[in-house]
Amino acid sequence: MKSSVACIILGKSAETQNKILIARRAQKGDMGGRWEFPGGKVDGSENDKEAIAREMLEEFGESVLTGDFVGSAEFEHGGQNNFLRAYEVFFSNDGLEKPFPLTEHTEFKWSSFDELPVDNFVDSDLKLFPAVKKFIEKNYGSK
Repeated sequence: MKSSVACIILGKSAETQNKILIARRAQKGDMGGRWEFPGGKVDGSENDKEAIAREMLEEFGESVLTGDFVGSAEFEHGGQNNFLRAYEVFFSNDGLEKPFPLTEHTEFKWSSFDELPVDNFVDSDLKLFPAVKKFIEKNYGSK
């Protein structure tokens, strides 16, 4: 079974407080153009934290800290079973003053949980929504 990680990045600045960072995938592949929680595949002998660090540096040019486990989901993609684990991840930059050098996405935005574009979110991440909502409510109050 393949393994992937999703990063739940909550804003800390005045402009991003109580919001989650989401990114729109580049127009390639069957999920192109859809919104997602940033993340990606766990490669080879990497553990989840190593995969998160690598993915966020590659995709956003950011060194990050990985926090608590948020939740997990199983999904099928391309006829293969996959396991997705989500973690709280901390960025030092919110991408507003110093824009992220996006490599895998065409744009990003900070969105409240209730405003996430559910109709255009990647299927695997949609399965994480209940765990993400529960995590946010427990740790940050109702959002």
